[in-house]
Amino acid sequence: MASPPKEQGELRYRVPAGQAESKLVIKNSLFIGTVGRAPTVEAARAFIAQLKERYSDANHNAWAFKITGGPQGAIGFSDDGEPGGTAGRPMLTVLEGSGLWQVVAVVTRYFGGIKLGTGGLVRAYSAAVRQALKELPTTELVLHRLARLTLDYSLYNRLRNLLPQYRVKIDRETFTDKATLDLAIPYERAEQLASLLRELSNGSILLNELWYGQRYDTED
Repeated sequence: MASPPKEQGELRYRVPAGQAESKLVIKNSLFIGTVGRAPTVEAARAFIAQLKERYSDANHNAWAFKITGGPQGAIGFSDDGEPGGTAGRPMLTVLEGSGLWQVVAVVTRYFGGIKLGTGGLVRAYSAAVRQALKELPTTELVLHRLARLTLDYSLYNRLRNLLPQYRVKIDRETFTDKATLDLAIPYERAEQLASLLRELSNGSILLNELWYGQRYDTED
């Protein structure tokens, strides 16, 4: 299967499927790490605001997020009052190493009276995120191409039974004198389905002429 055009991005990637939390006590300071999913920068900022409100009495609520990958990926981080480079950036480094997209982390610190030093802070904030990630459920999103097919009913009945083998999702079916199907097809299976349609229709249905969009979705 050929690689997708650059504008289509990755074929598949993992994202959080929920939230997870860690709690670490280091030299009397309590670190609470919370990680979850943020499909957009706006969602990440809302997640951060929610945690800051929940732990409004804490000394620090450092944060980091990674929405997309690559050199132009949407990322962000903040030390929230800790010495520069000791909290947000190390947290982001852990997120980038996780292989996840659409992920946000907040580490809340209740100061225990003993300074940790810059190295100690880096290790503490990194560990809080790393520990929370170990408990985080994830799911894989797969690039799907969208197509609309109009078929005779004789062909529809044959095709309808074969689609599950190709992990194709049926978004909508419309029935008039013919059957029309809106399909979401995993990119990696598009060529196989195109060959099947050519064979079933004696070359009258060319899938490459029927694309109208794309989206990321789970592959059931």
